[in-house]
Amino acid sequence: MIDLVIEQLISKVIDSGLIQERDRIYCRNQILGLLKLDTFSEVIETETNLTIPQLLGQLIDDAVERQVITGALDEREQLDAHIMNVFLPSPSQLNDQFDQLYLEDPIKATDFFYSLSQTSNYIQTERIAKNIHFQTDTDYGKIDITINLSKPEKDPLQIKREREMKQTSGYPNCVLCKENEGYVGRVGHPARSNHRMIDLDLLGEGWLFQYSPYLYYNEHSIVLSKKHEPMEINRDTFKRLFAFVEQLPHYFIGSNADLPIVGGSILSHDHYQAGRYTFGMTDAKDAYTFDLVDFPEIEASVLNWPMSVIRLRAKTYDQLVEAGDLILTKWRQYSDPDVELIAYTDETPHNTITPIAQYRDNAYQLDLVLRNNRTNQEHPDGIFHPHQDVHHIKKENIGLIEVMGLAVLPPRLKTELAELKDYLLGDSDQIESYHQDWAEQIKLEIQSITEDNVDQVIQAQLASKFVRVLKNSGIFKSNDKGWEAFKRFTSSLNN
Repeated sequence: MIDLVIEQLISKVIDSGLIQERDRIYCRNQILGLLKLDTFSEVIETETNLTIPQLLGQLIDDAVERQVITGALDEREQLDAHIMNVFLPSPSQLNDQFDQLYLEDPIKATDFFYSLSQTSNYIQTERIAKNIHFQTDTDYGKIDITINLSKPEKDPLQIKREREMKQTSGYPNCVLCKENEGYVGRVGHPARSNHRMIDLDLLGEGWLFQYSPYLYYNEHSIVLSKKHEPMEINRDTFKRLFAFVEQLPHYFIGSNADLPIVGGSILSHDHYQAGRYTFGMTDAKDAYTFDLVDFPEIEASVLNWPMSVIRLRAKTYDQLVEAGDLILTKWRQYSDPDVELIAYTDETPHNTITPIAQYRDNAYQLDLVLRNNRTNQEHPDGIFHPHQDVHHIKKENIGLIEVMGLAVLPPRLKTELAELKDYLLGDSDQIESYHQDWAEQIKLEIQSITEDNVDQVIQAQLASKFVRVLKNSGIFKSNDKGWEAFKRFTSSLNN
């Protein structure tokens, strides 16, 4: 039985184009060694409807049953990555293949690398498929909602191992470091045997390009510095973003902000996120346009979007870098107490920017999302951060992905929304207390909730709640006072 599964896996990988039939015996023997098997019976028929992740799961279950490994999550994932690494070229061979395809067409190169990253099970396609995802139209355009169910829950054995393990190793320094490529993994640090990265030159500096193991959107990728250095948004950031777009013009690229609360989850390692996807913010309309007198060739506007976004467009990107640097420099120092915007508390900075660059409609584009991380007694988690009344949906930082209109919501909502559905239909009175006010509000707003429309109602209400999350996080609110304050800032750019 296990011999059949091994051959089916190898056949699937051959069908994907990752290896050739000539590699079958070599790959089989490598896998037999990893599984501690010393015999093999020839298999003739290898047709199967099972996917690569499903076949891998069978091999790993068998290894647990035979006590080759324990059932702990980290050991399962290490063996999974080990097995798929058997089929992969070395980093240098992969980069050579990518470079050759890039000379033909940059899209061919990324298509090849994306396909390889899926086939190798580095991109967790089977787990990602568990996510709940839908789109809803709002007053600001489309909003994407994802309930994140892809990351596996840690079993009791894994939790016990992590508690007992004294993490003394500083290698790799973090999950983004270049040393993760091919790293076997350890308790508390993910297995990366099947991990590969593409070398990038950005401003003469060494950077790396990889896909995210848990995609939130099409071709969700990470661009990371070869140096383990903290994130920082500055003029060079804008230059690097456009250097990337120039090389891969079919991708957008953006950076999380570089301050706590408004920044990303890993501020200790400079990195950006990229991909091939059109977010709601990408298609947002202009609320108003304005002139930058020092940059007459730039089209400048403020977007009609729940967060505070300046968009700059030009035929070449050199001036966008300079204008972006001007806006960032002004913003770092800018205060407007009338809207609770204060740039510094003593020596502590509060203002920064989330930048996004792309080539779109025959022009280079730079979106600058204005951020501030100040807290006060009323909003201890952040004044421009999801407020208490939306914490039942999301209370985590609003990073680059959310800024652009894709909500990444916690897995608990799968069960809780099912309970909400039953509650709205009158089939149950069981609902989490923190959703109670929301449920009553929905009942008041929507007079007729039926089996036919309840799912659509919940999706629309969830998207509306996420728009509230974004509005909380925006500096200049979408009202007369907010627009006046925003215009004060854009006017100041010409002083």
